[in-house]
Amino acid sequence: MSYILPSYTPPDFSRPELAQAPIVQLQPAPADGVVPPNYHGTSNYPEYIHLGGGDWLLAPQSRMDSVLVLKDRALDVVEARRVKQGDGVVIGRTENGEEGIYVHTTGFDPPDKAAADKFAFRTRGTRETPFSRSYDDLYQVLRHDRDHGYIAWVLGPAVAFDKDSRDAMQGLIEHGYCQALLAGNALATHDLEAALFRTGLGQDIYSQTLRPLGHYNHLDIINEVRSRGSIRQTISDLQLQDGIIYGCEKKGVPYVLAGSIRDDGPLPEVIADVYAAQDAMRVHARRATTVIALATQLHSIAFGNMVPSYHVQPDGSVRPVYFYIVDMTEFSADKLANRGSAQAVAILTNAQDFIVNLWNNLKH
Repeated sequence: MSYILPSYTPPDFSRPELAQAPIVQLQPAPADGVVPPNYHGTSNYPEYIHLGGGDWLLAPQSRMDSVLVLKDRALDVVEARRVKQGDGVVIGRTENGEEGIYVHTTGFDPPDKAAADKFAFRTRGTRETPFSRSYDDLYQVLRHDRDHGYIAWVLGPAVAFDKDSRDAMQGLIEHGYCQALLAGNALATHDLEAALFRTGLGQDIYSQTLRPLGHYNHLDIINEVRSRGSIRQTISDLQLQDGIIYGCEKKGVPYVLAGSIRDDGPLPEVIADVYAAQDAMRVHARRATTVIALATQLHSIAFGNMVPSYHVQPDGSVRPVYFYIVDMTEFSADKLANRGSAQAVAILTNAQDFIVNLWNNLKH
């Protein structure tokens, strides 16, 4: 049976406070990268502005800490640094229609939510939580979005340190369960290290034994790639046959490698300009319908801040964007939620167990 996405219930604009709402106000941006006073800062929830006469316009890709720019009924969500002088920026700090702005937080709530007990135990995921239902839901979501969505993965290097997890991620990529990969220099470096040397940071990726002089291996693979100018050319020249990056290259899956002050090398494809990397990641954030952020705290928070909680389909319907954060500790999940990504579902386990479990259930 095919997966049925949760339905979206739009706001009731006939409610008196919305029916009587004023028309939204705009102010021109005074300079490039500068927004007017009292600008409206966006959330990752569906946001509507009132154009008058009961005509409310939904922002197509709202996300945190941006502003709304309106031009000829085209509403765009723009980072403040990208605003151009003269752009019509929505102003107003209220969210319930008082200034023609409505932030809708309950569109995907189940019909029976109002009937739930006001007090209950174990209302959030912790290390004590059994995640069987979360896994089952995720299997269904991924099968659906493989054909009808856009699945983005945010990966830390731990995924490449183990033979089984690395093989499983390659399998997921090659079987259509990844439309974009977001990571840093380390994930790609250690995955390519594993492809050439069968090590991750000098440890055998199966036995975890230390290889003699293995601490050179990640530096050697960076040097190999830099000497050839690209990852793709290195895969061809060295006849590398497996791995996460190999799978992306084989299937034409785009990957964005965002640079860090910690990076060795880095690989030629790593984007050293942090704002250029941010822009490249946002291309996929705008398209994502499911995000799985695995074993990488900083990248998870960064990408989580870029991703809306909803996606407007080509036919105008609205669907949820699923966001899963997978980590060994509650800290990463809590940190993401504290940064505004309240819709994120946490699965607390190690990278190997998660990815191998996922692959074993999806490969059939």
